[in-house]
Amino acid sequence: MRGQTDTTGMGTDEERKGDFQQADIKYLSRWKKWKRSSSKSLKKILSEAKGVSSYLVLWRHDIHSIEGRFGTGIQSYFSFLRFLVLLNFIIFILMFSFVTLPIIISNYGIFNSTIAKISSKNIEYNCTIYEPSGNKGLVYFYTYLQDLLSGTGILEVTSLFYGYYTIDTVWISIMRYNLPLAYLLATFAYLALSLLWIIKRSVGGFKQNLVHDADPFQSYCNKVFAGWDFCITDPNAAQLKHRSLQYELQMDLEEERLKQKIADRTIKEKLRIYSLRIFINIIVIAVLSGCFYSIYRVTVFSQEKSNDISNLNFQASLLVQYLPSIVITLANFIGPQIFSFLIKFEDYLPAFEIILTLMRCVFLRLANIAVLLFSLWSQISDCAADKCEPCGYNYKLYPCWESDVGQEMYKLMIFDFIIILAFTLFMDFPRKLLVTHCSCKAIQWWGLQEFSISDSVLEIIYGQTICWIGTFFSPLLPAIATVKYFIIFYIKKISLIHTRKPADKPIRASSSNFFFLVVLLIGLILAFIPVGVSIASLVMFYFMALAGAHKRVVEQLREQLVLESRDKMFLIRKITEAQRHP
Repeated sequence: MRGQTDTTGMGTDEERKGDFQQADIKYLSRWKKWKRSSSKSLKKILSEAKGVSSYLVLWRHDIHSIEGRFGTGIQSYFSFLRFLVLLNFIIFILMFSFVTLPIIISNYGIFNSTIAKISSKNIEYNCTIYEPSGNKGLVYFYTYLQDLLSGTGILEVTSLFYGYYTIDTVWISIMRYNLPLAYLLATFAYLALSLLWIIKRSVGGFKQNLVHDADPFQSYCNKVFAGWDFCITDPNAAQLKHRSLQYELQMDLEEERLKQKIADRTIKEKLRIYSLRIFINIIVIAVLSGCFYSIYRVTVFSQEKSNDISNLNFQASLLVQYLPSIVITLANFIGPQIFSFLIKFEDYLPAFEIILTLMRCVFLRLANIAVLLFSLWSQISDCAADKCEPCGYNYKLYPCWESDVGQEMYKLMIFDFIIILAFTLFMDFPRKLLVTHCSCKAIQWWGLQEFSISDSVLEIIYGQTICWIGTFFSPLLPAIATVKYFIIFYIKKISLIHTRKPADKPIRASSSNFFFLVVLLIGLILAFIPVGVSIASLVMFYFMALAGAHKRVVEQLREQLVLESRDKMFLIRKITEAQRHP
C-alpha cells in the first residue's frame, strides 16, 4: 500500500507540473510562445546535427576499431596522425588562398586583375638576378624524375618555391593587394594557428593526466565499475570496448608490479643501476655528437659539389643532392635503435622508459634538422674574399637562397615518405612471410616487428617540423604533407594489422596524448627560430642592398658634379677669352 501511495503521489506531482506548464503557455503572448518553440526546435536541430557530424569525422570507424584491438595507446597515435592531417590541410588552405591564389587570378586576368613586379631601381642589380634554367630543349625522361625528387628543373620555376613570388602588387579590379605583406602575415598566421591549436588540445590531455596521477585507486575503480559504456548494443562494439579496458588494466598492473620491485631495491643495487645509467648516457652523447658531425660534413660537401652537378650522370647527381637527406635518415633510424637497446639496461618504469626514449629521439631528430640548417646557412653566408658584396650573402652560388632552403626541406619530406613506404614493403612484409611460413627456431625467435609508438610518433613529428620550417620557403609544402600523412595512415594501419604486433608494454592514452602534443610543441618552437631568422635576414639583406645601391648612386652623383664643374670652368674660360678678343 505504501509503495502504491508513493507511486500515485509521484504521478500526481508530474501531472500538476504538466498542468502548470500548460497554464503558463496559455497566458504567454504569441511572441514568447514562438520564441520558446523556436528555442526547442533549434536545440533539437543542433543535437541531431552533432550526432550526424560525428559520423563525418575522418577515420572514425578505423580508429575505433584500432582502439578495441590494440588499446588506447596505439589508438592515440592514429588520432594524433588525424590531427596533423587536418592541421596541414588548413595551413595549405591559408597559404594557397592568401599567397598563391591572387597570382593565379592575376595571371589569367580574372576580375580584370593585373600585376606589378617588385621594383629593383633602388636595389643593387646583382641582388635581384634569379633566373632558374628549368628544362629547356630536349631532355631525357629521367630528368623529370630527378626534378620531381629534388625540386629542381621544372618544379623550381613553379609556385612551389619562394623564388616564384616576385610580384609586389596584385590589382583586382580597383583593389590593391600587397602580396609581400600577405606572404608575411600568412606565415605568422599559420604558426600562430598551429600554436593555439596544439595548446588547446594539450589542455585536455593535461587534465586527464592530472586526474589519473591524482589517485591510482580511483583510476582502478573508474575502469572496473564505471569504465563500461552501457549504451553499446552491438556485439562487435562490445568486444572492442572489452579489449580496450583489458589493455588499460594490463598497463596499470604492470606499473604497480615494477614500482614494488623498485621499492625493494638495496643500496648496492641502486649504486649499480645509477652507475650503469651514467655510462649509458655517455654513450648516448657520443652517438648524438657523431650524428651531428656527419650531417655537417655531408651538407657542406653536397653544397660544394652542387655547382658541378651538370657534369655528373643521373645516379651520381641524385646521390649528391640527396646526400644530406640520406645521412639524416640513417641517423634517425640508427639512433632510436641504439636508444631502444640501451634503455632496456636502465631499468625504468614503462611509462618513463617511453618518455626518456622519446626525448632522446626528439633531440636527435630535431637537432639533425637544426644542424642541417646551420650547415646551409654557413654556406649561404660564407663571405670569404668579399663574396657577399654587396648583397650581404653569397649571391653567386645562391641567387635565391630561400628557394634552396625550400628544396632541402622538400627533399627531406619526400625522402622521409619514401623510407616509410619502403620499410613497410621491403622489411615488414618479408619478415611477416618468413615468420608465418618458416618453422626455423631462429626465425621464430626473431618474430614479428613490434609496433613502436615512440618511433612512429617521432616520424610524424619530425616530418611536421620540416613542414613548419619549409612552408615559409615553399608555400605549397603543407599540401604535400597532407597527402603524405593521409597515405601514411593507411600504411601504418596495414602494417599494424598484418605485419606487426602490439608492443609487449602498452602505454596509456591519456599520458601519451599529452606527451605527443608537448613534443610537437617543441618541434613548433624549433620551427620559429629558422623562420624568424630568415625573415630578419631578408629585411637585413634588403637594407644592405639598398645601402649599396645608395652608395653607388652617391658616387655617380659625385662624378657627375665633378664633370659638371669642369664643364663650367671650361665655359668660363671661353667667355673670358671672348671678352678679351672681341
